[in-house]
Amino acid sequence: MAIVFDTLEYASRLKRAGFTEQQAEAQVQALAAIVNDNLATKQDLLAVKQELKQDMRDLEHRLTLRMGTMLSLAVGVVAALVKLL
Repeated sequence: MAIVFDTLEYASRLKRAGFTEQQAEAQVQALAAIVNDNLATKQDLLAVKQELKQDMRDLEHRLTLRMGTMLSLAVGVVAALVKLL
């Protein structure tokens, strides 16, 4: 979703403040490029939040499996050592 930026209103404010037409237009184009390219919308942030939650669930699952495997291996090693003694 795009951010709404009223370039015409911004240019009008600049002109009222004493900018020339060319200065106002250049300023509007520069700021519009920054706004459109670099700012995140609420929807962007929500999407990232959902992805992060899913990534964390996946990581939790992998860590649980890894810990289970390590625990099983440790129990097996201890059992083998007990048999040897």
